[in-house]
Amino acid sequence: MIHSQSVSAHVARLYNTYPFPPEPILDEPPPGYNWRWNWITAAAFCSGRKPTRLDVRILDAGCGTGVSTEYLAHLNPHAHVTGIDISEGALDIARERCQRSGAGRVEFRHLSLYDVEQLSGEFDYINCVGVLHHLREPQRGLQSLAAKLAPAGYIHIFVYAALGRWEIQLMQEALALLQGDSMGDFRGGVQLGRTLFAALPEGNRLRRREEERWAMENQRDECFADMYLHPQETDYTIDTLFELIDKSGLEFLGFSNPGFWQLERLFSKQPDLIKRAALLTERQRYRLTELLDPDVSHYEFFLAKPPVTRINWSHDTDLWNATAELSPCTQGWPHQLLFNGDYQVVHLTEGEYLFLEQCTSRPDATVGDILETISFDLDGVRLLLHRQLILLTPHG
Repeated sequence: MIHSQSVSAHVARLYNTYPFPPEPILDEPPPGYNWRWNWITAAAFCSGRKPTRLDVRILDAGCGTGVSTEYLAHLNPHAHVTGIDISEGALDIARERCQRSGAGRVEFRHLSLYDVEQLSGEFDYINCVGVLHHLREPQRGLQSLAAKLAPAGYIHIFVYAALGRWEIQLMQEALALLQGDSMGDFRGGVQLGRTLFAALPEGNRLRRREEERWAMENQRDECFADMYLHPQETDYTIDTLFELIDKSGLEFLGFSNPGFWQLERLFSKQPDLIKRAALLTERQRYRLTELLDPDVSHYEFFLAKPPVTRINWSHDTDLWNATAELSPCTQGWPHQLLFNGDYQVVHLTEGEYLFLEQCTSRPDATVGDILETISFDLDGVRLLLHRQLILLTPHG
């Protein structure tokens, strides 16, 4: 068995050779937003309500070249952000990126996830994207993060899914065989990989998959190396993913793309199948979804450290007395055609538009106050919340 320190050294060498992600450095804040990196919207997704605190501590665990760290800093100007990574070369780029874009309240440390206990204090929010699946001991890595999470804090995680990466796994093994003892030569590996893809017949399944799904991002050598030459990768299924989660001591709050996991989208014209699926457990329904839609290449989800309090707004009185506001990760307002937090086009009905208009012009008004003046109802408010277009704050 390869020791974790040896794996970490190989991974660090990869990212020192090809710092990742290879996004350009700008002399201004990054464009747009990612609602998963905005403390307000992420916490609202996890808890059902707008958070009461903005001066939180955020850890970007495995920050790489600082693309996510920069967003975390600019989207959360009241927070203190710490980024850690095992690649010193990537951290140098991260520091320059944040300095040039004016991202304040950020610090970086050259640390492995295994050594995160060296950081002082606890964190309210931990972002860990594309890291756990590259650890020799992902369970140990997640438990290390869990130990640094404050009570009622949240972790946002992104890990690879096996079914949608099957062809990638095959090419990884093929390149390892062809490279032999020169596997640590990442630049040579990129050249070899590109030569191999070009040599395969046009109808070849691996070549076709690369051209159809990954070729655009893999034009950059950094992305090609990260995908096909990584020295350590663990790809998950729903079953193995929840084995990882269950051993962490954290509570699963949900996937951040819940629409994908709705079986109705796959067989909505067969109500008998929906009834059968309703008899399954939640995890069995997740597994059925990925079996029927095996293109899924990653899982993105939230975990929380107990005690966890969530509001579902099922009680009319609670919703009536709450205050509502437009989500900060919404683009295009004030128009009836918007982009939501996932940059999907949303067509507002007249009632939805009027409700949002009242939210922005009457910030102290309750939901009930607004509904007394327009033709709209509580179910419509719940739908806006479900679509992550509004934030709710409970009365008192």
